[in-house]
Amino acid sequence: MKSLLVRSALLAVCLGGIAGAQSAAFRSVDPMIGTGPDGHTFPGAVVPFGMVQLSPDTEIKPFKQSYKWAAGYRYEDSSILGFSHTHFSGAGHSDLGDVLITPEAGEVKLEPADYRSTFQHKSETAEPGYYAVTLDTPQVRAELTATTRVGVHRYTFPSDKPAHLVVDLRSSIYSYAGKVMWSRVRLREGGLVTGMRETRGWAPARQLYFAMRFSAPVTGHLFRNVEPVPQEYLGFSGVRRDATDVPFKEGRGLVAAFDFGQLARPLVVEVALSTVSEEGAIANLNAEVKGFDFDGVRAQARAAWEKELGRVEFSGTEAMKKNLYTALYHALMAPSTAMDVDGRYRGPDEEVHQAKNWEFVSTFSLWDTYRAEQPLMTLLQPEERTNNVVHSLIASQQQSPYGILPVWQFAGLETWCMIGYHAVPILADAYRKGIRGYDAEAALNAMVASARYRQYEGVGEYIDRGYVPVDHDDESASETMEYAFDDWTIAQMAHAMGKKEIEQEFTKRAAYWRNVFDAKSGFVRPRLADGSFREPFDPAKAGNGSGFTEGNAWQYSWYQPQDEAGLIQLLGGEDKLIQKLDAMFDAKVDPKQYADVEDIAGMIGQYIHGNEPSHHLAYLYAYAGAPWRTQERLKQIIESQYRPAPDGLVGNDDLGQMSAWLLFTSMGFYPVAPGSNEYVLGRPFVDETTLHLPNGKTLRIVKEGSGDYVGSVSLNRQPLTRVFLRHDELLAGGEFHFTMQSTPNKEFGRTPSARPYSMSTAAY
Repeated sequence: MKSLLVRSALLAVCLGGIAGAQSAAFRSVDPMIGTGPDGHTFPGAVVPFGMVQLSPDTEIKPFKQSYKWAAGYRYEDSSILGFSHTHFSGAGHSDLGDVLITPEAGEVKLEPADYRSTFQHKSETAEPGYYAVTLDTPQVRAELTATTRVGVHRYTFPSDKPAHLVVDLRSSIYSYAGKVMWSRVRLREGGLVTGMRETRGWAPARQLYFAMRFSAPVTGHLFRNVEPVPQEYLGFSGVRRDATDVPFKEGRGLVAAFDFGQLARPLVVEVALSTVSEEGAIANLNAEVKGFDFDGVRAQARAAWEKELGRVEFSGTEAMKKNLYTALYHALMAPSTAMDVDGRYRGPDEEVHQAKNWEFVSTFSLWDTYRAEQPLMTLLQPEERTNNVVHSLIASQQQSPYGILPVWQFAGLETWCMIGYHAVPILADAYRKGIRGYDAEAALNAMVASARYRQYEGVGEYIDRGYVPVDHDDESASETMEYAFDDWTIAQMAHAMGKKEIEQEFTKRAAYWRNVFDAKSGFVRPRLADGSFREPFDPAKAGNGSGFTEGNAWQYSWYQPQDEAGLIQLLGGEDKLIQKLDAMFDAKVDPKQYADVEDIAGMIGQYIHGNEPSHHLAYLYAYAGAPWRTQERLKQIIESQYRPAPDGLVGNDDLGQMSAWLLFTSMGFYPVAPGSNEYVLGRPFVDETTLHLPNGKTLRIVKEGSGDYVGSVSLNRQPLTRVFLRHDELLAGGEFHFTMQSTPNKEFGRTPSARPYSMSTAAY
């Protein structure tokens, strides 16, 4: 009996410790980080990977697409349009902002210039799964929370004024009115409101359906189709009614108002979304929320976040913990759920499909997230999230009108944004790490189909010539480099599956990066169809006419993660690589050089941390036998690029990639080449990290000693002399130990056998 009591007490202490750690992680998250100038994050309510991402919109120019308001909210703004249900977290392009709701007290106003309200940041509260603010003009306290498919609002109105809600179906973060192709709203029996709209913004023909219900009876309503907006509709009294008092309306410019009279208690509004139908939205609503229990939904959202945030424990300074837990929060938002509770979803062919035993997810910012965001998910959520991602990518390829994998997809629809076929490394990385539960043959077929699709951005000439000619495609140099890496990951998966012919084909293509590398200058250069390098050549030239995508030769010349040893050979030795990297980091840059290139931020010389092609560069010193230089550069990057403030992200978070970089780097390693099953060592930036792995094991990463340099490394008390870890070593758990010192250990990692993978020097 005593033994049982002791065990029970120990279990209670253990569970209490886990709960305490989860709660501490939750409290460390600050959703305001990145809402400033360049981060493009939003502060609103969302659950992990939620379809509904409910947040305030502050955009001050809602009549046109705007890069600055890609997330709908900017911390610098002082007024709020209302609260819409879909947003991107950290994207470099704008869209979404669906089903905008704004509360009004007294007079109802139908136009953005009139219903916009000022607010004060001191009235805001933002935490995972919850957001609140006081709107100055109507004097309404607005609170938001969410489930996966339902946004829940709570509005506290002045008790002496009539309460109204305006629902604007014209409003969009991409554009206003002109991009809404059709919309519908209907008031059903019992006060249920349903509707839809189809928009033609960043993604064409996007259909979204909604179902909305209120905790108080609707005492009056008005539906109006305003196309264009006439001056006489700039405002109307809350008691005035006209011929628009109908239960159903369609058109391209719909705005609705709902009256509730004077309310003695807060109004709760529940809004469910569906990409399939109004009936699907109703089913989602009924399945996920009941009884207008705002506080209950908020508690569920908190519990979901505490569980996910509790997968990693960080011990360090309060500022660093706030940075890291917020980064983990941002990393757990996308790819997001894009299907109904019954498994139906709308695919890239715009048809409705049925998922069975997996969840269709979308919002794939693949040019960014294959680098670190998705590798992070293979570590933290291999069976849960990664399997859904793999299933969704395969389904998207099979349902694509072009028969290829997504490039930049959201809501199941393709935008064709950026370059490469970067769903390929995500599939290869998952397979190589032993993640199963899907049809591997279908995955490989999808990868090969994408890589052989000749009509896509120079792929045909890349196959025929071994490079993309710049006189036929202005992003040719970047495309050649990125295709070659993707091809290498196909070869890796084909090798693991015993597909020799595919392996040989794509191993050959993986070396095509050499075809645009000019050994004489030491740079990747745009090459013409006649085989010559284009003249004149300026490695600093970026933007239109450069041959590069959101960068220049200074960033892209090192983009061969599969073969950095090959780069060292072409440059003429390890010292040449180190010198070239130093020249990049230490360069004096004229800001005008990037004046016409959007999305360039966080510059350290010619290193651009705010844009993804630079993200692996600090780790390349390790390939040249100088990991201590990696340790120096990482300190320089972390101290200048991240801080716990609204302007604490120097560039777009890009659906979690900037955050994933920080998480990996702070732990002490980074996946330079997804698909290699290796992580290149850097140095830790917290005292201790504990990973609670999905296989039930625990990995502790401990930093001991002071100083900025790694003196020695051990894994489960065995010295580690190489500068990389293998994925299976992480999954085995145990303790990974860094001993730090104030001076560099220049012997650590010097021998060739200590270097990370390169295809030129590797043997299977």
